[in-house]
Amino acid sequence: MMRHTKEETTIDNRTITIYSEPNANALLLQAVDSHDMEEMEKEISYIENASDTTFTLVAIKINRWNEELTPWPAPPVFGKIPFGNGASRTLDFITGKVIPAMKQDRNFKSVILGGYSLSGLFALWSSYNAVLLDGIVAASPSVWYKDWLSYSEQNRCSCRNVYLSLGDKESHSKNKLMATVAECIELQKKILDSQNVNVVMEWNEGNHFTDNGERTAKGFAWCLKSCREESAC
Repeated sequence: MMRHTKEETTIDNRTITIYSEPNANALLLQAVDSHDMEEMEKEISYIENASDTTFTLVAIKINRWNEELTPWPAPPVFGKIPFGNGASRTLDFITGKVIPAMKQDRNFKSVILGGYSLSGLFALWSSYNAVLLDGIVAASPSVWYKDWLSYSEQNRCSCRNVYLSLGDKESHSKNKLMATVAECIELQKKILDSQNVNVVMEWNEGNHFTDNGERTAKGFAWCLKSCREESAC
């Protein structure tokens, strides 16, 4: 049974769900959609079992996935909905509203931002644009995104610990852009290595739609361990 208590609230008309335990040492943040929320209790339980560090996880509901998590516009990959440039507003909300609200009566020693798929790309991009983060979880991130690797190479990651993962069948896609994901994530790892980031890359079995909650949980558990080894949490 999950030991965390669940509370849903709103900040600036945005829905957030807080999974908390007393005297948590780490604050975990994740931009989520409805499918992520279906996996959340399984994800929390996995982290509880895999880590000795107490934590509070805040799930931030994203209503317009293709708009709120991407840093610049790009053509649609599936369907007709293009990608937008709302990542900066989402990051401002997290760093300016969510984190201060969570820290009011709590003494977190580390802050870790994670996500799956496009939310994983958002977490990676945030590591280049926020200095408040001690760890990043990019589980099956959309590193195939237009111009992302060029941006990553030309800018510097400010986060010490980054976890990358991908399913071993994710590159078996009929979409030519998404089929480059395995090559792209290997390049992402090399870029972060060159910037002296403590980065790990883990391969999982399955395609993009396999065990997203567990894959994200693995990343959070790794970041918690890395922070603890640095005496950050």
